[in-house]
Amino acid sequence: MPAETQERVRVEPLVLVDTTDLPRDDWLNYRRRGIGGSDVAAILGVSPFRTARDIYYDKLGVVAVEPDESNWVPLEVGNLLEDLVARIFQKKTGYRIFKIKKMFYHPKHQFMLADVDYFVELPDGTIALLEIKTTNYNAKDNWWLDGREIVPVYYELQGRHYMAVMDYDRVFFCCLYGNTEDEVIIREIKRDFAYEEELIYLEQAFWQDNVLVKNPPPYVEDGDLVLESVRMYSEPADPDAEAVTLDFTQMAMLAQYLQMQQEKSRLDADSKKLETAMKRLRGRIASEMGACCRAVGNYNGVDYTVTNNPVRKPILAKDNMTRLQLNHPEIYDEYVTTCEYRKFSVRSKTSEAA
Repeated sequence: MPAETQERVRVEPLVLVDTTDLPRDDWLNYRRRGIGGSDVAAILGVSPFRTARDIYYDKLGVVAVEPDESNWVPLEVGNLLEDLVARIFQKKTGYRIFKIKKMFYHPKHQFMLADVDYFVELPDGTIALLEIKTTNYNAKDNWWLDGREIVPVYYELQGRHYMAVMDYDRVFFCCLYGNTEDEVIIREIKRDFAYEEELIYLEQAFWQDNVLVKNPPPYVEDGDLVLESVRMYSEPADPDAEAVTLDFTQMAMLAQYLQMQQEKSRLDADSKKLETAMKRLRGRIASEMGACCRAVGNYNGVDYTVTNNPVRKPILAKDNMTRLQLNHPEIYDEYVTTCEYRKFSVRSKTSEAA
């Protein structure tokens, strides 16, 4: 029989651990034995949530990659809604879904792990994978690009990783963005072996060249992610520590930083002029409105509505904060939190030797 007509035999993944009733700490420890689907986007530098360095430290057990505590409510909502969203998918598609509570690993690339949300039985008897997601109404736009239906790349990488580990050819995503069964997004991606080969190569490079030899990957992500990662893993500030001597590459970065700083100052000056002019116009219109909170008008066939509504919120002025500390130190200590942050600045001068 010609090779192109032969049916490919599926390679069964291996089971790392049964996750039924597995305590969370144990589950996290098993995940540190390899790369999971949710790690891939960060490793490749395209995650909006964490850096490759974060994943590296997690795998070494330095600091667990845990969600931001201030963001715990939407994360908890996502966990609580997982079964509901899966039921919506089943109702919408008519496909039977089921769970396998096991953590799997790739039979050849044993650092590749998979803990799949659900499995899907298709009408032809084949099996596909299902990943459950939740988001808010505004963020649903991430599932379209120029009017075309997509899966956000940080989720697509997760799905392609799972297809590689499990050796299945299709993965579905079902994302709930509202509070009705019609406010869901259902997407499907199919296996791409060339894409998968490159993905495995990059994951293997991270595992072998960074994790196994304890070599932290460089920061290449967006600035806010990098700064948060540095803050998380840096030691407390020590004003008495000796100055660090920067090498040639780092000095080149500083030169670029100063150029950007100068360009930003120029743009900020232009922006300040515009802001001043806007405030002047706003003041003149607000003076005409007086105590009224709304104004209307028509100019060149366009209707305009202006609102100038009061916004009231409780504040604790700086002087009152000082009084509170002096007069009620026990209350101040109980409710006021002191946080540390680092103020980064660069100064330059021409060297005398130059």
